[in-house]
Amino acid sequence: MKKLIINILLIITTFIIYFLQSNFFNWFTISRVMPNLFVIFVLFIGLFSNRIMGVVYGVVIGAILDLVIGTQIGINATGLGIIGFLAATFDKNFSKDSRATIMFMVLGATLIFEVIVYILNYIVLGTNVEIVNFIRILAIEIIYNLIIVIILYPLMQKCGYGIENEYKGNKILTRYF
Repeated sequence: MKKLIINILLIITTFIIYFLQSNFFNWFTISRVMPNLFVIFVLFIGLFSNRIMGVVYGVVIGAILDLVIGTQIGINATGLGIIGFLAATFDKNFSKDSRATIMFMVLGATLIFEVIVYILNYIVLGTNVEIVNFIRILAIEIIYNLIIVIILYPLMQKCGYGIENEYKGNKILTRYF
């Protein structure tokens, strides 16, 4: 029952993030670059739940984004699915107790997602390769995502440990011994 409630809350959070991404952050861009809240959200799900849930949420959210705003179905779904998969790997290898560690995870996840999407757009759609512009946009998006994580880290940690207790049980310390 608790897992159902958690999933319903995650779905509601997905709609809230979509609203923020499409409406609110259009007004607060830096050089016309917005943060990518979905990368942070899928990373959060993968870190605090499990690998399957991270991948499923990543692929589903990515597919919905591809249907709503994308030009080709599968590009965002692939990128976010990989982020969900990597989040579980980050969970096994790094601690979630440190804000700095979470910031490095968000930095890596944003970098990996944007490179994957850029490469897939080049392969599938044949877009032009503009490395300097891509690096500028990537740097701004990473900084923007890091600022959001700094602000939301206490809320993410509190909600995340509640999800983790339900999905993984009270085995948090046993993996270190």
